[in-house]
Amino acid sequence: MDESITSGGRAIAISRESTERLFQPIRLGRYELPHRIVMAPLTRSRSRQPGNVPTALNAWYYAQRASAALIISEATQVSMQGQGYAWTPGIHSREQVEGWRLVTEAVHAAGGRIFLQLWHVGRISHPSLQPDGMLPIAPSAIKPAGEAFIENDKGEGAFVPFVTPRALQIEEMPYLVRQYTRAARNALAAGFEGVEIHAANGYLLDQFLESSTNHRADAYGGSVENRARLLLEVVEAVSEVWNPDRVGVRLSPLGTMNDISDDDPEETFGTAAAMLSDRRLAYLHVVNPALATVNRGTQPDPRALRMVDLMRERYRGTLIMAGGFDRDSAEAWLRQGKADLIAFGREFLANPDLPERFRLGAPLNADDRSTYYGGGARGYTDYPSLAQQRGEEPRPCLDDRWR
Repeated sequence: MDESITSGGRAIAISRESTERLFQPIRLGRYELPHRIVMAPLTRSRSRQPGNVPTALNAWYYAQRASAALIISEATQVSMQGQGYAWTPGIHSREQVEGWRLVTEAVHAAGGRIFLQLWHVGRISHPSLQPDGMLPIAPSAIKPAGEAFIENDKGEGAFVPFVTPRALQIEEMPYLVRQYTRAARNALAAGFEGVEIHAANGYLLDQFLESSTNHRADAYGGSVENRARLLLEVVEAVSEVWNPDRVGVRLSPLGTMNDISDDDPEETFGTAAAMLSDRRLAYLHVVNPALATVNRGTQPDPRALRMVDLMRERYRGTLIMAGGFDRDSAEAWLRQGKADLIAFGREFLANPDLPERFRLGAPLNADDRSTYYGGGARGYTDYPSLAQQRGEEPRPCLDDRWR
C-alpha cells in the first residue's frame, strides 16, 4: 500500500518501495548497489566432471538471479586439498577459471554483480576427495561427527563416515595461505567483482578460530589472537590481490554446523570482528546467530541476540546478515540497524526474480529439497519468474546448451 507525506499543506503520494530500507541503495566497498537484497552462497553440486568445472548451465543459473544487489557464489574450493563434497566447483585450474568466466560474463550481461566465495573445508572431507587419497587436514587431529558426501565407484553420490584428519605442521601455514592467494588471482582473471573468504560453518578457517577444533599449542592456537592468526593472514594475502574494498569475510558465531563450538564465543567472535573491522573490508557477512528470533512462534534467545548486537558493535563497516529471513523480518532488521544488507538463500534458489517479488509482495515459489544437490536443470534453472508465470516471457529451452 502506498503512503503519503504532507508538504506545504499538500498531500504527496509516495510509494511503499521508496520508504523501505530493503530497496534503498547502499555503497559496498567500491560498488554502489541499487538495493539491499543479496543472494547468499548456495552449494548446488553441479560442476562438470572430471575437473569440477563450471559450465553454461551454471552461467544460466546465476544470470537468472542477476537482479540481486550482489550475488555471492557457491563455495568454491581454493585447491584440490580444499574439496569436501562431490561435484563442487574449484578455482585452482585453468579450466575452472574459463568455466567461471562463462558465469561472470553471463551475470554482467544481465546487469548483475558477483563475488566468488573462497573455500577450504579442512577436516570436513574424505581421502577419496583428496589428492592421492591423503588424509584431510585440520588445525588438530580431531575427527568430526557425521558423514562426508562423495562420489562412489558407480558415479553416484554417497555418504561415508568422516576420518580423523591430519594436524597441520606450522611449516605448512605459508603454503596454505598461498592456496588462497592463487585462488584470489584466478578469481580476478575470471572476471568477478570481488571475493568472499569463507570462515564459517565449521570449515578450515572456522576450525582454527573455534576452541573445540583448535587444540594447538603454537602460534596458531591458544589465545583468540593466535586462533585468528590464519584467518587474518589469509585476509591480508587476498587483500593484496584484490584491495580490501573488494574482499568480504563470512563468519558463523554460535554456529554448530559440522560439529563445531567454542568455549567463549562472545570473546572469540567479538575479537575476530574487531580485528576484521580494522582491515577496512568491503563487508562482514554473518550467519545469523539468532535464527529463532526471525522464525514466527519462537521465543528469542537472549544469548543469540547479544551476539547479534556484539557483531554490530565490534564490526564498524558494512554488515550482511543471512539466515531465516523473510521480507518483513529483513525489513525490520534493517530498520533496527542490526544489518546493512540481508542475504537470502533458499528464497533465491526457487525465485530467480526475488527482488521483484518482494517489491510487489508477490507469492514465492516453493523450493524442492530433493533437487538441492547434484543433477541438471530440474530444480536449478527451471524455477519460473513472475513474467514467465504470467505468460509474458517464454520459459527457457533447457536443451543440451545448458548441460
